[in-house]
Amino acid sequence: MSKFTIYPAIDIRGGKCVRLMQGDYDKETVYGDSPFDMAARFENKGANWIHMVDLDGAKEGHPVNHADVIKTARELSANIQIGGGIRRQEDIETYLEAGVSRVILGSSAISDPEFVKNMLHVYGGKRIAIGIDARDGYVATHGWLQTSQVKAEELGKVLAGEGAETFIMTDISRDGMLSGPNVAAIASLGQATNKQVIASGGVSDLTDLKELLANKDSGIAGAIIGKALYTDRIHLEVALNEVNR
Repeated sequence: MSKFTIYPAIDIRGGKCVRLMQGDYDKETVYGDSPFDMAARFENKGANWIHMVDLDGAKEGHPVNHADVIKTARELSANIQIGGGIRRQEDIETYLEAGVSRVILGSSAISDPEFVKNMLHVYGGKRIAIGIDARDGYVATHGWLQTSQVKAEELGKVLAGEGAETFIMTDISRDGMLSGPNVAAIASLGQATNKQVIASGGVSDLTDLKELLANKDSGIAGAIIGKALYTDRIHLEVALNEVNR
C-alpha cells in the first residue's frame, strides 16, 4: 500500500490564489496575490506535492493561468499536479515538458471519453490523473456548472480499465465548507476501481485527516487540503507529521 500524501491546494483565478465555496465563482476569497509564492511557502513547510487548479481554465475550457503553473513547476522541487481546462494533447504536453508531474483530466472524461482514454494510453496512469467531481453520486463537469447522468463509480471502473492509476474525488457539497470529507464515497470509489483515490473537499481538521488515514486500505491514498490551511484550522507541518508517522 502506497504512503498517504498531503496535497496543499492552490486555486488560481485572475492570477491570484483564491478559494471558492462549493465551486461558486461568486463566492470567492482571495488568499494571496502570487500562486508561486504560496507554493514556495508550502514547499518550505515540507510539502512534496502541490495541487494546483486553474479555475479560469475550468470555466473557459482551456488553460488560462498556465504561466503561473509552469513557473512553479520549473522553479520548485515539489511535485506539481494541475487541473482545470485541459482538453487538448498540446496542453498536456506543454505542462509535462515544463516539469509538471501529473495532469488532471476531469470534465473531458464525460464530454470526450475517447480523448481521455487516448491520453491514458499515450502518457500512462502515472502522468494522467482523473478528477471525478461528484454531486449526489453523479459526475459534475465544466467547473461544476453541469451535472451528468454518469455515476462516479461507473466512470472510475471504465477508466481504471484504460490504465488510470490515480483518481481525485471531490464531493462538491463538501468543498470549501469545512464540513468533513465524504469518506464513504471516496472509499467506495477506491474499492470499485482498486486504484488510489485522493480525497478532495471538506477536510477541516486533523480528525478528518485521521478518518481518511484509517481508510487507507480502501485505496484512499491522500488528501487535498485547501481552506483549512488558509484559515489555520490545519497547520501543514502538523498534518505532514500525522501522515508520516
